[in-house]
Amino acid sequence: MGKKGAETRCKLIKATRSLIESHGYFGAGLNQIVQESGAPRGSLYFHFPGGKDELVAAALAESGTSIASIIRTIEATDARDFARKMVNLLGDQLEASNWTIGCPVAAVALDTASTNDAVQQACSATYQLWEAAIRERLIGFGHPEPERITTVALALIEGGLVLARTHRSRQPLQHLADTIDVLV
Repeated sequence: MGKKGAETRCKLIKATRSLIESHGYFGAGLNQIVQESGAPRGSLYFHFPGGKDELVAAALAESGTSIASIIRTIEATDARDFARKMVNLLGDQLEASNWTIGCPVAAVALDTASTNDAVQQACSATYQLWEAAIRERLIGFGHPEPERITTVALALIEGGLVLARTHRSRQPLQHLADTIDVLV
């Protein structure tokens, strides 16, 4: 694939990420993706012959890698400091988007996990990537129960983001950060 093809593919993935983060799976129609990306419609099927599901899976994989990288690079002194900084960073991103851009995986999983195996597997793989990144950090901080706390922390973060977005308030995330401090 040449430079122009790679750029077009990236534009399609970026547009899909944006749409699924703000509108979920069903709110990210192919016409909207093509329009937002500026790519020709034929390019969509050239780069993603599996159609929308393949494109959404690629967008989730990119989101997953990006957020896992952020998790791995948060500077922190201990597990509590790490958890608080992670929650605050995600809250900053949500608030900066005027409460419109939440977790891409949660939005898509709620829309399709029970009916679309390909997309469900992409959601699961992304969550597993984030769990691995959180677990690595907890192990690095010497936490005695990284496996259990990883699952609880991710569930709390996902729920906190949904509540913060719904209420358009950081208060649920503040409560979350305080609760994670107790758990970690």
